[in-house]
Amino acid sequence: MELPYGDAGISVSLADCDVTVAEPPEAEAVDPREAARKAMANPHGPPLSERVSADDEVAIVVTDVTRATPDDVLVEALVADLREAGVERDQISIVVGLGLHRPMTDDELRTALGEYAVLAENHDAEEAHPIGTIDGPDGEPVEIELNPTVADADAVISTGMVEPHQYAGFSGGAKTVAIGAGGESLIRYTHGPEMLAREEVRLGRVEGNPFRETLDAAGDLIGLDFCLNVTHAPAGLLGASAGDHREVVSDLAELCKETVSVALENKYDAVIGGVGAPKDANLYQATRAGTYLALGDYDPLRPDGRIVVPARLQEGAGEGTGERRFYDWLSEAESAEGLYDEMRRGYEPGAQRAFVVARVLREYDVFVTNSEHPEIVDDCLMHARESVADAVEPGSDVLVVPDALDTLLRKN
Repeated sequence: MELPYGDAGISVSLADCDVTVAEPPEAEAVDPREAARKAMANPHGPPLSERVSADDEVAIVVTDVTRATPDDVLVEALVADLREAGVERDQISIVVGLGLHRPMTDDELRTALGEYAVLAENHDAEEAHPIGTIDGPDGEPVEIELNPTVADADAVISTGMVEPHQYAGFSGGAKTVAIGAGGESLIRYTHGPEMLAREEVRLGRVEGNPFRETLDAAGDLIGLDFCLNVTHAPAGLLGASAGDHREVVSDLAELCKETVSVALENKYDAVIGGVGAPKDANLYQATRAGTYLALGDYDPLRPDGRIVVPARLQEGAGEGTGERRFYDWLSEAESAEGLYDEMRRGYEPGAQRAFVVARVLREYDVFVTNSEHPEIVDDCLMHARESVADAVEPGSDVLVVPDALDTLLRKN
């Protein structure tokens, strides 16, 4: 079988194992430009051209290199509607919503944004400043910080990818701005142990999810005027939606669920999760495969089972602030149980991925194969192997999820 690896793939043979492949239903990919055009012509709420004035300074917040969002196409569609409203190119700024990820390089910006790369700046969370507070799920005040360019804009727009997300249920919507162009205060609150330990905070859930509700409230405070988001499946881009941020997420989450859900009945000795680019560039992102598989609506693993993730890891653990904190926590820990207990008392924003990985490692071994930095894997309480076959015991019952980040497992 072929599994994703970087921008290509690797061939895997498990002849001594009983293998089941979790393939979502077949879906037909759509053309990104046509999907964006249709979404802009039929938005949730008024069209963009009616939400801005000709003299407005406009900030468009886009996704970073960790999301496979066609931002060049989406920005092109947004700029076209802004032009209809009389907004000129020199009134538009683009902010890359990094959160605590590393800055994008000039070459990455040109690849992601094409001719609009010259309008872009990388967000720096340390430069975000307070703009107000919202109420958390229990009524507690939560400070919201925002990128200065976005805070100073008359109109705020965002792109986004609505895909399964470990905490928000699905990404996209207000998340691109609130987290991507926000400060550490909201990241610390939403990604802290109290929030992530809540039962309602889980992969694939939007309604009744306090993490998502907090992001939506932050989006309202920020004044997110308009979203243009897309969703995708292994087949490619499925569709786009535009307008009010809550409706955009709800719309695309339902479309995504229809095409990425797989019903299962059995439990397995090993589950192999495919990742591929851009998420397998570093260990921080690649571990999403393991946590998505073990902490979704249906856990397919038997007790003492193992998770196997082939990942290139050309960036090692990762280069951003969050990635470095992730590595520091895991590499300095003596055991998953001890790490989990320690992190329940608190941690810095960005380190939440170590907390969630520790939660999985308390029950299952995680093997990362085919990587360029096996020493980093071994440092982080996980096991490096040269190949997928080396990580799977002969005779195992194996579940293969070729696209682990875009597949929702559910009980049949």
